[in-house]
Amino acid sequence: MSDIVPRLWLIPFLPLLAAGIAALTPRRGRVLSAGLAIAAMAGSLVLSAAALAAALRAPGEHLYFNFAWFDLGGGTLRLGWLLDPLTAFMAVMVCLVGLLIFIFSIGYMRADANFTRFFCFLSLFAAAMLGVLVANSLLLLFVCWELVGLASYLLIGFWFDRPAAAAAAKKAFITTRIGDLGLLIGIVWLYNSTGTLLFFDGGRGCLEPAALAGLSGTLACGLAVSTAVSLLIFCGAVGKSGQFPLHVWLPDAMEGPSPVSALIHAATMVAAGVFLIARVYPLFSADQALAGVPVHALTVVAFIGAVTALLGASIALAQSDIKRVLAYSTISQLGYMVLALGVGSWVAAIFHLLTHAFFKALLFLGAGSAISSTHHEQDIRRLGGLAAPLRITFATFAVGMMALSGVPFLFSGFWSKEAILHAASEWDVSRLPLLAGLAAVVLTAFYMTRLICEVFLGRPRSESAAHAHESPAVMTVPLIVLAVGAVGLGFLGTPAWPWLQSALTGHPVPSRPILSGGGLMALSIVLVALGLGSGWALFGRRPRAAAGNPDPVEAAAPRLFAFLAARMKFDELYAATFLRLFDALGRASVFLDRRVWGGCVDFVAGLGAFAGRANRSADEKGLNGGFNAAGEGLRSAGAGYSSRQTGETHGYLRAIAVAFVLLAILAIFGGGR
Repeated sequence: MSDIVPRLWLIPFLPLLAAGIAALTPRRGRVLSAGLAIAAMAGSLVLSAAALAAALRAPGEHLYFNFAWFDLGGGTLRLGWLLDPLTAFMAVMVCLVGLLIFIFSIGYMRADANFTRFFCFLSLFAAAMLGVLVANSLLLLFVCWELVGLASYLLIGFWFDRPAAAAAAKKAFITTRIGDLGLLIGIVWLYNSTGTLLFFDGGRGCLEPAALAGLSGTLACGLAVSTAVSLLIFCGAVGKSGQFPLHVWLPDAMEGPSPVSALIHAATMVAAGVFLIARVYPLFSADQALAGVPVHALTVVAFIGAVTALLGASIALAQSDIKRVLAYSTISQLGYMVLALGVGSWVAAIFHLLTHAFFKALLFLGAGSAISSTHHEQDIRRLGGLAAPLRITFATFAVGMMALSGVPFLFSGFWSKEAILHAASEWDVSRLPLLAGLAAVVLTAFYMTRLICEVFLGRPRSESAAHAHESPAVMTVPLIVLAVGAVGLGFLGTPAWPWLQSALTGHPVPSRPILSGGGLMALSIVLVALGLGSGWALFGRRPRAAAGNPDPVEAAAPRLFAFLAARMKFDELYAATFLRLFDALGRASVFLDRRVWGGCVDFVAGLGAFAGRANRSADEKGLNGGFNAAGEGLRSAGAGYSSRQTGETHGYLRAIAVAFVLLAILAIFGGGR
């Protein structure tokens, strides 16, 4: 075992330590707070790189270090650290992208009064996310998973004085808790069935064949136990990764600062659900070999991912807030990753996760640069003309836009998305996920073209856009680094050199010609060109002249555009159904609590009070009165008797004489009868 494995805890500990120190730092300690956060992330990046090197030296192996946490009844609860290529690549990505976002935040948050608190929350989030990655126990993963949720709540609601930000933080926290409840039930069920929550433990871990064999039983509904447990765990991924139907929290989470959007909703938090499924993939695929199972867990995963990919891309078409467009794009891209997991290619899902982290963080930070330069203007209808004053921001944003759109062959998003589409084309269960993925391809290229044209081309449509200026180097340098990653990372997984795929699996993957995709690759390229061309025709050739002018799509299909702009009315639907149901249940609970259970308590209390009054009356007027009367009589008799006890001998003699005479009379006359 590598020497780095027992020390993996240092990777999340360094940001945690920085968060703890920053929490005690006063507001004036801005340099200390930011410096500690950046130094901690840099240290974690070095350790993660060392861990990656160790993992690559042991291909196909799971290196772990387990230890006893505390004794529980007759057994011992054990936790541990895990190192394999999946953990190592994810840790390097989180640390590198997180470090760049931390640096960008120095410039973006420079005028904020709560600068030190912001970096404290960023470090706490990074520590929790890295804890999720290095855990060799589902219990430890769940603890860090919940800390990720807490940190995201704090960051989304960072500007809590804004009602929208406070509401968005609560919405994100509560919505993801719904999924986490399913995850917790799945964890408890898995522990009950296998007796362990360690992933790997010398053949006794819950992901190893001996434990998985014990999950082959079937329930009354026909589902395999492994299927039921997997679907419960998938609930947690649905909530965290913004999958349908729990996707509604993620667009509202854009109320947080732009670096938060880049860190949480592009590279790390929302990717945690995809990572979770990839980590426990042997559990999800355990029911594939069982005969007679009506539903397989991965089939559900595939269809949820396909629906989410198409849904997110469709809604993004009609959004006017620059960050909400990117938020729905994130939902759609996460849907691609979940689709890949469902069709059996977790490697393609992780490939896209890694490339997406770079180009989506780039897009969010680019949006943050534009927002900061235009005095926090986020409405794309009021922007325009930013390409000239924001040259670096525009150039790097264009790189991210083309990577996300899947422009061939230079950009990383093309190669990772192609890997997913080819995996879907080989899935023999259904063609629907593939069709949904292809439809999302053209929609993605279209709405990203719309976005870049509305924001950067044409003339400024507001005073804030007219006076925009380029961001400082502390913000633009991270954009350049991310742009390089958005281009270069894709070449690590091309068909001609599938190094990343080989490294993740630990087995050599044969290389193929670049154009080995054949007709599917050609179709994908045509769809990308169709999306880019139609977007340019509508928004690039004739840019919007004024903020009040209608959107070309809106003019062509006003009802559809309004429906999409209203986010398909999912919030209204949930408000009319689930929220109304929960409100009714709440009122019923209040009625039961106050009227029924409270009435019963009041009745019992009344009986107690009545019994007390009766007891008091019987005690005071009955027993006490009788005893008092008897005592008074005895006292009076005693007083009368004592008054006659004078102590005079002559008086006593007279009384004796009188008594003698009376006795004599009684004896004489009584005896005569």
